Amino acid sequence: MKLVWVLIGCAALFGCSQKKENEAEKETPVFAVATTAAARGQIQDYLALSGDIVAGSTVDAYSDAAGKITRVYVAVGARVRKDQPLAEVDPSKPGMNYLASVVKAPIAGTVVSLPAQVGMTVSQAVSLARIAGGSALEIKLYVAERFISKMALGLTCEITLDAYPGEVFRGVVIEISPTVDTASRTMEVRVNVENPGSRLKVGMFAKVRVITEKKSSIVKIPASAMITRFGERYLFTVESDSQNPSFTVARRKTVVPGIMIDGVLEVQEGLRPDDEVIIRGQTLLEDGSRVNVIERAPGLE
Repeated sequence: MKLVWVLIGCAALFGCSQKKENEAEKETPVFAVATTAAARGQIQDYLALSGDIVAGSTVDAYSDAAGKITRVYVAVGARVRKDQPLAEVDPSKPGMNYLASVVKAPIAGTVVSLPAQVGMTVSQAVSLARIAGGSALEIKLYVAERFISKMALGLTCEITLDAYPGEVFRGVVIEISPTVDTASRTMEVRVNVENPGSRLKVGMFAKVRVITEKKSSIVKIPASAMITRFGERYLFTVESDSQNPSFTVARRKTVVPGIMIDGVLEVQEGLRPDDEVIIRGQTLLEDGSRVNVIERAPGLE
C-alpha cells in the first residue's frame, strides 16, 4: 500500500513539474522577424554629380576685319570642312567701299554655336562661330571643395540621361582643374564620354556617378540590419536553439562596419557570407530571444 502511495506521489510531482515547464514555454515570448542572407560581392562608393555634355575640342572663328555681317552661310549643327565659308563681313564705311571679308572655318567639324547674325556689327575680337572638331564628347562637372580629395585622373564614371532611360553610358575622368573657384568653392572636372552610335549630343544634361572607391569580395548586408546603441554597433543572426532544436533564437554579433552606399553596408569583421541576418523586427531582441522567421528576403546581388 505504501508503495502505491509513493508512486502516486511521484506521478503528481512529475505532472506538476511538466505543467510548470509547459507554462514556462507558453510565457516565453517569440518575436516575428524578417531575415536575409549575408552576401559576398562588391561595393562601390561614388559621388553623384551632374553637368552638360560639351564637345571635346572647340575652335572659334573670327573675322579679319571689323564691320557689319552681310551674310551667314551655315546653321547650328551643320558639318563644315576646313576653310569652308561661314559668313561675310563688310568692312565698308561711309564714303569708303571695301571688299567683303569672308570668315572661314579654321577646322573641320560641327557648328555648335553661331552668334553671328545678319546686320550685326562686329570687331576682330568677336567670335562669329564655334566649331567642334572630331566626335569626342565630354561632360563638365563641378566638385565641391570637401570632395576634392576623392578626385583622381582615370576614375571611371557611370552616366545616365533622361533621353535614354534605363541605359548607362561609361566615361572616365580625363582632366582636373589645378585651381578652386573662390566664389563657388568648386573645382572643374572633365569626363570623357563613350558615345556608341553617336546618340549623345552636345548640350544634353547628364547625371554622373564618379566611382571613387571599389571593393571586391566583401561581405555585405542591408544597412537596416545594423543597430547602434551606446556607441556599440551590432546585429542579430538566426540560429537553432542548442537546448531545443525545434526553436530558433537570435544571436547578437558585434561587427566592424565599412562603407555604406545606397542602403548597402560592408561588414569588415564579425560576419560570414550566408549567415542569416535579421533585417526587421530586431529592435526589441536580446541575445537568445526566440524568433519566428516570417519572411526571408533574397540576398544582395
